[in-house]
Amino acid sequence: MKKTMVLYPGLAVSHFLPMMQLADELLGRGYAVAVALIDPAAHQQVAFTATVDRVVSSKKHAIRFHVLPRPRVERLRRPPPATTTDRGDFSLLGYLDLVKRHNRCLHGFLASMPLRDVHALVVDSLSVDALDVAQGLGVPGYVFHPGNAGAFAIFLQLSLIRREGRPSFRELGDTPLELPGLPSMPASHLWDELLEDPESEVYSAIMALGRKNSQYCSGILVNTFESLEPRVASALRGSRGGGGGGPALPPPFYCVGPLVEKPGERDDERRHECLAWLDGQPDRSVVFLCFGSTGSANHSAEQLREIAVGLERSGHRFLWVVRAPVSTVVGGGDPYDPRAEPDLDALLPAGFLHRTSGRSAVVKLWAPQVEVLRHRATAAFVTHCGWNSVLEGVAAGVPMLCWPLHAEQRMNKALMVAEAEMGVAVEMAGWQWGLVAAEEVERRVRQVMESEAGGELRARVAAQKAAAAAAWADGGGSSRAAFSAFLSDVDKRQLAR
Repeated sequence: MKKTMVLYPGLAVSHFLPMMQLADELLGRGYAVAVALIDPAAHQQVAFTATVDRVVSSKKHAIRFHVLPRPRVERLRRPPPATTTDRGDFSLLGYLDLVKRHNRCLHGFLASMPLRDVHALVVDSLSVDALDVAQGLGVPGYVFHPGNAGAFAIFLQLSLIRREGRPSFRELGDTPLELPGLPSMPASHLWDELLEDPESEVYSAIMALGRKNSQYCSGILVNTFESLEPRVASALRGSRGGGGGGPALPPPFYCVGPLVEKPGERDDERRHECLAWLDGQPDRSVVFLCFGSTGSANHSAEQLREIAVGLERSGHRFLWVVRAPVSTVVGGGDPYDPRAEPDLDALLPAGFLHRTSGRSAVVKLWAPQVEVLRHRATAAFVTHCGWNSVLEGVAAGVPMLCWPLHAEQRMNKALMVAEAEMGVAVEMAGWQWGLVAAEEVERRVRQVMESEAGGELRARVAAQKAAAAAAWADGGGSSRAAFSAFLSDVDKRQLAR
């Protein structure tokens, strides 16, 4: 049997897809790949289930996919609440409980394979409890962090940032945190779970998750590349060389990004109509607005109207992906379900679609983001700052306008807008208070599309695009070298078993 890597992806589109790109790289190096999946139907999330079905269908001839059976105890009670991280109602405790309850099933799957052929188990950064299974079977366990090195560095330092007796992150509010290798960042930008009461179960859970990520694995793969985050990569590397009587050193980390979907990887039956519309637009003339797999379901009807007014006043062409706000879905249905189409005439200002028809395309629910970003007509990207979207924007060389919604997106924003860090974006003011005004939408669109500062931003993003391509280049790319170092470490551990 060929040497095998077993991957255990997270339960969200933003966690699952990058690990499938990692699978492709492993296949290219001659490894067999097996993917263990918690049944997507277990957490009843339409977008994620559809993504898994699509990927499994396209890769089933190259990769072995195995859906873990539901634990017996789960069969005796009602299904757990939705836990996927692409949802606004994400429950960290529910997610961690779901992973723990599948450990026995994962153990059974690994034990059914010749263990000498299993070179490593690679788990999602939210699934580190599964490393107990690897340790019990004597299989090296690695963590895959689908986000950036900056968020990972904060994760590792949580127990150091907030020691006993110091103010909680919630009490610190907008007080800046000063961390090695990172820009000054308000405490309020951290994960929502860290802004809870320090005595709460969810606060304790995320602190424990940070410790497990830094102590329980053989190494960590991070979906970024060195030149995008040079300061934090250097700081992390320096922390391994510190020694002395300080805290335990983190495991080796490997910057192996950008791992993003490539144009043409989807097996859709026909080309999306928005691409045909883009074909008819001038080069670098269109502002693209898309807020990830949650889409604008996290925006109120009032917010959608403010966006519309701002876009209309800007005078620029735009392509906008709209979902029905959660509050408008009749009967409490799932706003992420493709059947829950938004009523654009009801949600947007009267006459808006008619007045902007010559320079706009408003798309319901979904657009092929990778293809749109790489289209010659796309000039700017209004994004929720999910890391997949950020990397796709960088790889396409498109400047971004930041509008974070939840999770790590606020931290991503801080890294994106700081010129001393990535310098690939500007920030939309108002998201902090729940409403970005039409005037701000208009002002920022004009800034990126018309001003000298916008030109400088485009130049920085173009440089990062070239660096992203170079990271995986043959004969010296930093990510390709890091990936080789990871495989070398795996092989050494295999020989020592």
